[in-house]
Amino acid sequence: MRNSLGESLKTALFCAAAVEAKKANSIVVLDVKQVTLLADYFVFAGGESKAQVKAIAESVRETLGKQGEKTKSLEGMSDARWVLLDFGDVIVHVLQSEEREFYRLEQFWNHALLVDWEKECERLDIKVD
Repeated sequence: MRNSLGESLKTALFCAAAVEAKKANSIVVLDVKQVTLLADYFVFAGGESKAQVKAIAESVRETLGKQGEKTKSLEGMSDARWVLLDFGDVIVHVLQSEEREFYRLEQFWNHALLVDWEKECERLDIKVD
């Protein structure tokens, strides 16, 4: 069962803030609810190394855990080249640069709406240290 759309957006914004806190690059939040039943939002973030990708993914899990959200599925942590965290309404993709360039997931979902996550985090006072 899905959260209210406002709660889904808030979850996506906490994810974006969590990946930014670990210095992820090229953070993108897409509103995909009009184009897929998989989730309401996708969050994409890049890391430069296996260690950074793992740290980014752990930051998301820890941040959302504090919000009472549990990870429904976690894939890719052992190789940490592409880690997927599924929170139901929000799916987070953390990719190393090479994988991100190869798969170009944001371009695949380019018909989704781009969320100005920095503006929305500021508006809702969402911060992660």
